[in-house]
Amino acid sequence: MAQPLVKKDDDRDDEAEYSPFAGIEKGAVLQEARVFNDPQLDARRCSQVITKLLYLLNQGETFTKVEATEVFFSVTKLFQSRDLGLRRMVYLIIKELSPSADEVIIVTSSLMKDMISKTDMYRANSIRVLCRITDGTLLTQIERYLKQGIVDKNPVVASAALVSGIHLLQTSPEIVKRWSNEVQEAVQSRAALVQFHALALLHQIRQNDRLAVSKLVTSLTRGNVRSPLAQCLLIRYTSQVIREGNITQSGDRPFYDYLESCLRHKSEMVIFEAARAITELNGVTSRELTPAITVLQLFLSSSKPVLRFAAVRTLNKVAMTHPMAVTNCNIDMESLISDQNRSIATLAITTLLKTGNESSVDRLMKQITNFMSDIADEFKIVVVEAIRSLCLKFPLKYRSLMNFLSNILREEGGFDYKKAIVDSIVILIRDIPEAKESGLLHLCEFIEDCEFTYLSTQILHFLGVEGPKTSDPSKYIRYIYNRVHLENATVRASAVSTMAKFGASVDALKPRIFVLLRRCLFDSDDEVRDRATLYLNTLGGDGGVVETDEDVKDFLFGSFDIPLANLETTLKNYEPSEEAFDIGSVPREVKSQPLAEKKASSKKPTGLGAPPRGPSSTTADSYERLLLSIPEFANFGKLFKSSEPVELTEAETEYAVNVVKHIFDSHVVFQYNCTNTIPEQLLEDVIVIVDASEAEEFSDVCSKPLRSLPYDSPGQTFVAFEKPEGLPVAGKFSNVLKFIVKEVDPATGEAEDDGVEDEYQLEDLEVVTADYILKVGVSNFRSAWESMGPENERVDEYGLGPRESLAEAVNTVINLLGMQPCEGTEVVAPNSRSHTCLLSGVFIGNVKVLVRLSFGLDGPKDVAMKLSVRSEDETVSDTIHEIVASG
Repeated sequence: MAQPLVKKDDDRDDEAEYSPFAGIEKGAVLQEARVFNDPQLDARRCSQVITKLLYLLNQGETFTKVEATEVFFSVTKLFQSRDLGLRRMVYLIIKELSPSADEVIIVTSSLMKDMISKTDMYRANSIRVLCRITDGTLLTQIERYLKQGIVDKNPVVASAALVSGIHLLQTSPEIVKRWSNEVQEAVQSRAALVQFHALALLHQIRQNDRLAVSKLVTSLTRGNVRSPLAQCLLIRYTSQVIREGNITQSGDRPFYDYLESCLRHKSEMVIFEAARAITELNGVTSRELTPAITVLQLFLSSSKPVLRFAAVRTLNKVAMTHPMAVTNCNIDMESLISDQNRSIATLAITTLLKTGNESSVDRLMKQITNFMSDIADEFKIVVVEAIRSLCLKFPLKYRSLMNFLSNILREEGGFDYKKAIVDSIVILIRDIPEAKESGLLHLCEFIEDCEFTYLSTQILHFLGVEGPKTSDPSKYIRYIYNRVHLENATVRASAVSTMAKFGASVDALKPRIFVLLRRCLFDSDDEVRDRATLYLNTLGGDGGVVETDEDVKDFLFGSFDIPLANLETTLKNYEPSEEAFDIGSVPREVKSQPLAEKKASSKKPTGLGAPPRGPSSTTADSYERLLLSIPEFANFGKLFKSSEPVELTEAETEYAVNVVKHIFDSHVVFQYNCTNTIPEQLLEDVIVIVDASEAEEFSDVCSKPLRSLPYDSPGQTFVAFEKPEGLPVAGKFSNVLKFIVKEVDPATGEAEDDGVEDEYQLEDLEVVTADYILKVGVSNFRSAWESMGPENERVDEYGLGPRESLAEAVNTVINLLGMQPCEGTEVVAPNSRSHTCLLSGVFIGNVKVLVRLSFGLDGPKDVAMKLSVRSEDETVSDTIHEIVASG
């Protein structure tokens, strides 16, 4: 009876995978390697042993010096064999063994003989091996053969020589650069791979010469590059030239026509590379994008998954900056939502969410629901973030989008996925007032069955802030109190704090809150009991219901504007005594980086980059201790702020000086950190003469010279000025370093008795208004902003002109104001066309100030900014605007 036909591998489906190398040991293989010494070589057996050796090497097995040498000398005997397959294996094992310089000599003659062989396979592989194992001295001997190889008629030999040149360029660039003529000739080769390798090598030879690269691209774009691979390389080099030339206007793009012509190439690879290059051009216009979008749209309906993926991924990136340009592809992308490849489907749906209009939202939501369960969490997070952006774009559609988020919140998923959903719901609640009630209920239902402690505590905190502001706060109490019975201690403690916030904000709920808090007094966890006791005493739980005073609300809802690291350090340094710990003694300035990074190119042995040795360090309180230790400055009061060091000299000068500006209420002290970088000199009576003729509101008070400044031993000299009390006055100061120079005997290290007076001109120093603003963060910017109130708010719009990027504009304004970025808003997303940055600080006189910056691209490069300032004093709000207007 005939057996049914089966596929060749069907009968192995249920068997374990079999490896021919399973269980092989190094010792056994080295024993087998003795076959290399047999008088009658068995080519097949030798090839098998070399394969095993290569397998061991690639699995990370290490051979001792003796073992490697023994195998190497045995392998060299295999050059006697004429078997082509064995010879190729010999080339491979020699490359992998990487013999030492004294061993290379053994095979050099054999390899050089193969380089001039009539067998093309011998020539190509011997070139690769020789260039891998040889050093610079031998390279000069074989250079002639390598040049001949580059222009060889056989494409395999030519490619081997060119690829070897690319590797050698890293170790012997001077030799390879002499091959330019031969490589230039190889670029004109008819062989596709040779042209590709030749172009890559020619570009690497010229890559440090921008003009040479530009000429290369110009000549080849006008010529005839046949190889699709070389064409792709040329497109990349063309994009690089456009980018480095900072060409932004279409009329000035000499190579744009070339990129557009590549869109009509017969190779799909070249077409895609050209389309991608056009979409990534700086300041590309919609008109320039159109032909690239058209060919990408054709790829969306391709039968090849790789083309569909490449096209939809590129369109996804374009949609971030030019969503309207991609809308023509929406119909094609909708068909990709059901694509078998989930990566393609995810990219398609996120692109549609960025480019879709309000009428298509409901349809998209139905399509997304069908495939969400089939994709991994990382793709789900991308979809969630896209939905959040869509909801902010079309706030009227918040119901359907919020329902979708709440449904997927109930499904299985990891922490990052759930956090992305919760963050999205929180953002929608904050930005869309109508979504608050439904969003809070969705979050309440989620914490009923939430397995992540972090998310539960975050949601409870958010409920405590937003819940009391709703029309019926009582409906959330049940969800919160359930956490006290059903969760771990961390979540229980968070739930107690949340209930207290409801009691503080809603007087009608106080009796019920007091009952619940009293039950928490018997909890098994100390933290929960302590919080319950604290809140009962704070809210007056032992007496009648009274209106909560402002101090209590500030305690429960106010932002904690003291950096925790500073509080921890101060508490560690606190010595118990009759005097209670004063939280006002904690420095509020955010700890900065070390005074200045030591310049790598500088000859300063210790440099001013390091903090001055002794009492000075990077924290504000250590600066204050240093200044209080100097009698002349002891009565200046509390130090408000110390600036970052400002360099007053170039990196390579003989004397290195930087200055730190110390701001007091009615004084400014300049601390000049000086370093002598000349070993043969000792400086004495070092002082900085400061001319304040351009700072009329400052008056000189005193100065403290530096007695001695030996080589490589940083020291400080100080100059103090008086200024109007509490006012942010600005001024410009010119500085001259004066000192007595004494020659030092290099042999004994002793200085001469007589010295010479000398002076050294330093850079000018400016005191600006931003020096009077202290970096102080807030934990909850939105709450702090709302509590500040709109009474002293000032809003205005500014044009910042052309900028390299939105991120550059954001960093410039942050540095100009000298305030603390909040909630990570200093980071700008790539390709973003708008951004909001939140800043906080304290103005001199302990006036809190908050700033909201809204940036947007107005045209290809121009940046517009809306500046909103709230502070406790309207003059401070005006001052912030003046800083930006004059900056």
